[in-house]
Amino acid sequence: MYSNVQKTSLKLGSEMAQDAAAVQDRTFDIVTRALDQSGVQWHLLARSARLQSEKIAETHSERTRDLMQGFADATQRLMRSHSMAKDWASYLKDASQRVVLTMDALRERGDVFLEHEAAGCPPVLAYDYEVIVDGKTLKRACNYQLLRILPPKGVTVDGKKRPYIIIDPRAGHGGGIGGFKPDSQVGVALSKGHPVYFVSFGRDPVPGQTLADVMHAEAGFVRTVRARHPNSPQPVVTGNCQGGWATLLMAACNPDLTGPLILNGAPVAPWSGEVGENPIRYNAGVLGGTWQPMLWSDLGAGKFDGANLVMNFEQLNPSRNYFGKYFDLYRDPEAGWKRFIDFERWWGGYFILNEAEIHWIVEQLFVGNRLVKNTAQLEPGVPVDIKAIEGPIFVFASQGDNITPPQQALNWIAATYADEEEIRLRGQRIIYMLHDEVGHLGIFVSSKVARKEHTELASTLETVEAMAPGLYEMVIENIEGEGQDKRFEVRFHDRTLEDVAALDDGQEDEASFAAVAHMSEVQANVYETFGRPVVRSLSTPMGAKVLRDLHPLRVQRAAMSSANPVMKGVEHLADTVREQRDTAAPDNPFLELEKLTADWIEQVMDLNRDLRDAWYEATFFTLWGGPLATWFGKKYAAHRTLPYPESLRSLPQVEAALAHMKQGGLAEAVIRLLLLLGVSNQSFRAEILHRWAHVFRNEAPFKTLTVDQRQRMLREQTVIVTFDEQGAMDSLPDLLPRAADRKQAVDLIKRILGDIPNPSPELVEMAQALYETLDLAEIEKKSDAPAKPAPKSRARKAAAVNKAKPQ
Repeated sequence: MYSNVQKTSLKLGSEMAQDAAAVQDRTFDIVTRALDQSGVQWHLLARSARLQSEKIAETHSERTRDLMQGFADATQRLMRSHSMAKDWASYLKDASQRVVLTMDALRERGDVFLEHEAAGCPPVLAYDYEVIVDGKTLKRACNYQLLRILPPKGVTVDGKKRPYIIIDPRAGHGGGIGGFKPDSQVGVALSKGHPVYFVSFGRDPVPGQTLADVMHAEAGFVRTVRARHPNSPQPVVTGNCQGGWATLLMAACNPDLTGPLILNGAPVAPWSGEVGENPIRYNAGVLGGTWQPMLWSDLGAGKFDGANLVMNFEQLNPSRNYFGKYFDLYRDPEAGWKRFIDFERWWGGYFILNEAEIHWIVEQLFVGNRLVKNTAQLEPGVPVDIKAIEGPIFVFASQGDNITPPQQALNWIAATYADEEEIRLRGQRIIYMLHDEVGHLGIFVSSKVARKEHTELASTLETVEAMAPGLYEMVIENIEGEGQDKRFEVRFHDRTLEDVAALDDGQEDEASFAAVAHMSEVQANVYETFGRPVVRSLSTPMGAKVLRDLHPLRVQRAAMSSANPVMKGVEHLADTVREQRDTAAPDNPFLELEKLTADWIEQVMDLNRDLRDAWYEATFFTLWGGPLATWFGKKYAAHRTLPYPESLRSLPQVEAALAHMKQGGLAEAVIRLLLLLGVSNQSFRAEILHRWAHVFRNEAPFKTLTVDQRQRMLREQTVIVTFDEQGAMDSLPDLLPRAADRKQAVDLIKRILGDIPNPSPELVEMAQALYETLDLAEIEKKSDAPAKPAPKSRARKAAAVNKAKPQ
């Protein structure tokens, strides 16, 4: 008995020791992970401090040196001047007159603001238009409208060309920025003869309106345009900024809409960005999440004032918005007057959103990042999956965009697809473009962008159906000349998801945003339970209107209008100044000192902004970068589940395509040859796409096929080449058993590809392999043409490339 007790005691002791060891191991793992996360937090803080300090030191030390040198040079020239008194008198008169003209411009801005508000803030389009569909008449009513742009005099529109539909952002401002001047998205499309439609919206939402209602209305607009142009290709839908993610929502929820989509500066992945940059993405972590717009909506009697969003944008760059644009007007009021008023008409048109709309935007998109994680729902039980989109997607981003940096515009691609092979497998085409420096609004309104990127994009859209599925970057290179004489080459480069990821500095900082998302949900629930009943009981429609009227952005415009008796005197004084205008000479030294002083003021404001942004970022990572925050946000950090790349080959559609790779004829062979040559070279020029698209639509053996048949054939051949390149090559003779078919295929390839300067070694190698696989040397011997022996040496391989003309 003692022995049994002893054995039992030993067993219990052993089990207790094992349990203690297991607890110790788990504790060690938890501590280790916490320490690791603490290390990540300190790493992010250190990197942020280093990058911010380097940027501030480099930027402002250089600007300070330039300013000091400028002041020194200007002072010396002033001291050497023999007409200082005369220059001063001339400058003083000119500056006084410019003050009056600037004040009068601000008065006119105020008048325009009040008139625009009284008219309900119509779209600021530079073109005449007619209303095709009014969203207020729909079953699910909303304040959106479908407008048809009336072509101006001298412009002819072809109803059989692909229609364009432009959706502007509803982010505090009104519609029209995509077409408020001739050099714009609307202007580019009209100049090429395309019918153009515009999706606009009223200032005030329909009571009870939701984003789901808006989505259904926009989808209905696209179907209406399709019905109006039954003989044209599918419409292209362009979404600017927030109109971009709205376009994605619409296409994902309506897979029958298969036309191309263009996303210009669209913040689809709002957690993304670089450490040391993009401070706007930290707002929810520092200022609070979803509860804030809920509060402001309750104070607004269920409506959210878009002027609050505009103020956020202005504070991103205070030197420009609070000083620079006014100094530019003061510097040359005559030349800058119209430009200033036209832009301010749009910038000062503040639009309203229902509480449900702003709540969804903040909770599910900007704070929750749910569109990227595939957990977004516009309506209960109706998920929004970006993978459901079938139309080609073009993404335009810019390195100079401080509102939607390239990472926010592009990172959703890597979060949605396992790799670029899955993009090809799904028959999807994603083409992205990166501009070096244009700002956020410049993507939509810059004439330089309109004349180059948007023009080339419009040309590509005419031929996009001929592109093989895949991920591409559109690059404009070899630029020569200026203005109307500018010449450049457009190339499409095959890219991988790693290429897209390389644009970011890593995603280790995104764990902090997951913690913010969880806290935002907690705060929203607390406010919903305890704060909302109190605020709503105190809010009235009249009080909400007074609150909107007293918003600082509205007050500063209304106070400077002609409604203010003081400004009436300014108007009369400005008329007198215009009659007696006397400008200072361009070389007046006081004008130079004035410009240097303005630059110094802007630098001081920029320094304060940069210090603020550095503090902002440090505060964010201090609050949300530690191990506790990581644990708190763990559930919200999970991304969508992606298939293993290795498993894609076993999918039924892949196996079916590979099983039938020996079936087909001339059409399949030509597509496969182009794909094999394209894969080997990894890029191609835009003119090759245009030639191929013409053949694909209008010449034998493709012209007798329907659009769906051509697309299915292109997709199947892409799958075959992607998943079994060698098998695709070896089975070519089965598609082209006759010598005449092989010769016809090669002749078509030559004509499509044209001359290839400096072919890559991989391209030469592929051309030689295809030459031998199809036994072209034997075919040439039997033809009437002089015999051309198959190339054997490396030099003769290059000759074969020139003969087959691949790209």
